[in-house]
Amino acid sequence: MHNIENKVVIISGGSSGIGAATAKRLAREGAIVALAARREDKLKTVCDEITATGGKAAYFVVDVTAQAQVVDMVGKVLEKFGRVDVIVNNAGLMAMAPLAACRTDEWDRMIDINVKGLLYGVAAVWPVFEKQNAGHFINISSVAGLRVSAGTGTVYSATKFAVAAISEGIRIESAGRFRSTVIYPGFIESELMYGSSDEESRKVIMAAYERFAISADRIGDAVAYAVSQPAEASVNEITIRASAQEF
Repeated sequence: MHNIENKVVIISGGSSGIGAATAKRLAREGAIVALAARREDKLKTVCDEITATGGKAAYFVVDVTAQAQVVDMVGKVLEKFGRVDVIVNNAGLMAMAPLAACRTDEWDRMIDINVKGLLYGVAAVWPVFEKQNAGHFINISSVAGLRVSAGTGTVYSATKFAVAAISEGIRIESAGRFRSTVIYPGFIESELMYGSSDEESRKVIMAAYERFAISADRIGDAVAYAVSQPAEASVNEITIRASAQEF
């Protein structure tokens, strides 16, 4: 893990769940982590936990659906730390419901966070990576980005299939200058499970999490593995879920 030390890593959705676990894992390996999310109190808690144990961290209150805020945050990270080596596009919303429910407001919100929010992160750091001639995009998808679940997850899956497409596009278009990794988590302990307003879908999701959910630390481990590889090697895809989870 020696390739992680002193790398500057931006993590969206860094206030809880996968984002917080990843930040703590990378900080233990010597990375400088910049946490981005909307909830300042939770960001501060995570940041304080990291710095209390000797890690290096800062936080920035950011709504990833607001492009200007994302650009401003990247500028502040550069001002504070001098570079950006990795961005972990982790912020997400899982609002499960059947297509027939026609919850278009939730569709819009998922597209805004899961797709446009990710793209705003890409757009904000791409010029930085160009100047550095190096950088690493890590995009958090889902096993729902590999397969559509029956009856509840079509639009969520569509946003997560998009994450894979964007990640592959980064790999191809950067032509080896940048690294691109897409991670497909299964059921992971996080606040993502609470995103469904459809009552029947919520029951199904909560039952699945109760049965299969594994620690968010496992995703932090996967991110650390991808970041730790030498510059000439790129881990492009990782799927990680409970051993008993079929989907």
